[in-house]
Amino acid sequence: MGQVVLLSGGLDSATCLALAIKKYGIEHVIALAFTYGQKHDLEIVNARQVARFFGVKLVEAAVDHKIFTGSDSTLLKGNGAIEEKSYAEIMREKGAKIVDTYVPFRNGLMLSQAAALAYSSHLDEVAYGAHADDAAGNAYPDCSSVFFEAMRAAIVAGTARKVTMAAPLIELAKAGVVSLGHKLGVPFELTRSCYEGHKYACGKCGTCRDRINAFKQNGLRDPIKYEKSPNWND
Repeated sequence: MGQVVLLSGGLDSATCLALAIKKYGIEHVIALAFTYGQKHDLEIVNARQVARFFGVKLVEAAVDHKIFTGSDSTLLKGNGAIEEKSYAEIMREKGAKIVDTYVPFRNGLMLSQAAALAYSSHLDEVAYGAHADDAAGNAYPDCSSVFFEAMRAAIVAGTARKVTMAAPLIELAKAGVVSLGHKLGVPFELTRSCYEGHKYACGKCGTCRDRINAFKQNGLRDPIKYEKSPNWND
């Protein structure tokens, strides 16, 4: 029994890791972090810090960025600028279209490797930090309940029922994730959510706005540094 947790270095995946440790114990959990040509590749440093904080083994892997050749995802190096708008604003402007920061089937690629690692390590579950805000309006289709159910079925079938899949945050909004992580003692100060590859969080991109609002809804101040400190009183 045990779990492989996709650990991006963000607060969602860090909360998933804390849940896994609570359920299985440190010795039965492996964290798995990826590079894939993302602009914010500094997040791998945050993944290392979070794994070190919890005392769990971290495996670092890569998705070859060449398979994204032709993708216009603004999350990838060499592509256009990331929009400084909330997800809600982006979705209103684009209708029900996928957001520009969607990386083609990224979670599917990572979860497939996580399943192989779990099987090889004699662990029976993989988990990732998809939550309700990411799935809303199909902004990130590989965070949706439909994707989760299909991917879980594929993993179960493809491992002869040795490995299954969990998405423990999938019914929670970002504010709910922050609340849960706070209760679990997640070191938010070690996490990174910003999609820009800057030293400090930009505070302007969709994921920064989502994170800031989630902390505000919980009456908390985010402990990370922003390029311009948010107004926590509004």
